[in-house]
Amino acid sequence: MLGKKKTLWYAGGLHFECQQCGRCCSGPNQGYIWVTRPEIKLIADFLKVEPKQLRQTYLRRVGLRTTIIEQPVNRDCIFLRRIDGQKRCMIYPVRPSQCRTWPFWPENLADADAWNKAVQRCSGINRGRLYGFEEIEKIKKTKKWWAKTSQTVS
Repeated sequence: MLGKKKTLWYAGGLHFECQQCGRCCSGPNQGYIWVTRPEIKLIADFLKVEPKQLRQTYLRRVGLRTTIIEQPVNRDCIFLRRIDGQKRCMIYPVRPSQCRTWPFWPENLADADAWNKAVQRCSGINRGRLYGFEEIEKIKKTKKWWAKTSQTVS
């Protein structure tokens, strides 16, 4: 059928409300938290260090890309710290695009089973506010969040 567009399974939208539990940033599996040059500069400025120092202390190269390192024992993001009994992101206002777009990642949106599997990691999925289809698509495509001067960082 030419010209007929496939309806995505989440055309009616999806519920998500961050529970601020830190599980999306936690091990035990090793992963990558990709950061771009502009994000590195923003994180360095936020932490009041030079980008070179940030790279040496908190980042590593994987091929042509750069990732935030993880805690060696539990595989948590290096910036995820326990404060007052709760895990908190130390760079939340300047967190990378990858962190900002969770849980609306392509692998989670592949099908309803993948979305519901992500619930095992994230208790905020299928709870809270409804994100409409267009909003999800916009979030998925957001790469240069820092370029939008009108965007507020939540």
